[in-house]
Amino acid sequence: MTALAGCTSSATGGERMASDQLFPIQLPAPRAQREKPLVAVLADNAGTETTDFMVPYGVLRASNVVDAVTVSTGPGTVQLHPALKVRADQTIEQFDRAHAAGADIVIVPAMHHPDNPEVLAWVRQQYDAGATIVGICDGVWILAKAGLLEQKVATGHWYSLDRLARQYPDTTWIRDHRYVADGQVVTTTGVSASVPVSLALVEAIADSAEAVALAERLGVTDFGTAHETAAFQLSTADKARAAANWLSFWRREHIDLPVADDVNEITLALAADAWSRTFRSTARATHADATTIRSRHGLVIETDNSRATRSHTPAPTAHSPEQTLNQTLTAIAERYDVRTAELVAVQLEYPWDISQQE
Repeated sequence: MTALAGCTSSATGGERMASDQLFPIQLPAPRAQREKPLVAVLADNAGTETTDFMVPYGVLRASNVVDAVTVSTGPGTVQLHPALKVRADQTIEQFDRAHAAGADIVIVPAMHHPDNPEVLAWVRQQYDAGATIVGICDGVWILAKAGLLEQKVATGHWYSLDRLARQYPDTTWIRDHRYVADGQVVTTTGVSASVPVSLALVEAIADSAEAVALAERLGVTDFGTAHETAAFQLSTADKARAAANWLSFWRREHIDLPVADDVNEITLALAADAWSRTFRSTARATHADATTIRSRHGLVIETDNSRATRSHTPAPTAHSPEQTLNQTLTAIAERYDVRTAELVAVQLEYPWDISQQE
């Protein structure tokens, strides 16, 4: 099985490898006399990346070493991209009233509008107040636009790195590291880096033993930083498959993911994200009766029980991030074709080879 952190693991038996960071995450003690660091997972209601948002929330809440809340730009529904809808615990305004000292850590996912002035101002405000800002995947654009990466070391999604280097030459852009830290900022590569960096945060807050134990509970074999950026690129065949799938609108379908209270938000996010990147389907959380449910760690997820003209309900996936991604990609290959599954893996920056699957 391919390691979720994107590196070859030397672990054997039941071992779990901790992070091996060239650019280590170092966090100050919690502020405002807090017993645990306060983590704000930020979302723009108009569009926030599904896995970037839900996975750090789920992993950090599962750790019990932080107090984590979700924070949105406004009240009501947060539209996640490419799938799912949620409701945050607080708006930015409510968070600021409740926590005058600010957050200790702010998670910044990729957003549909990375130049949203409200988001940029709030992230900068939190940084100036002393928070560590963690940009997940293309959340790095928000950190860069907020001026947080000048004269710093950072990384990003493989597709964005060249453009980031051109627009922000004062930042040293690093390849081949799943996540890097420089002072108060942490940045990651693609979507699938959300699990490893979340575990690395747990390690920085508590210790390696705590992070390794959590990784074992999540079924993650390795959360190190090793990565091969050059392994990810859109080939001509990938582009052709994306175009063919997109143009075949008559074959497009809904992927129904039945949910109920206590659903694992980490595996739900990964499955929904993967299915919704095929250009053939869009995933939705479904429930026969309820319009909202609460995930295992309290996230309010909106559900859909409308009838769809074309829909498919895949077999449930295992409650492990690695197994979920591998099983979902295999299911995509079986339902559509291997090229479509490979296209999804490239978008997620996830090393996947169908020949290596069980």
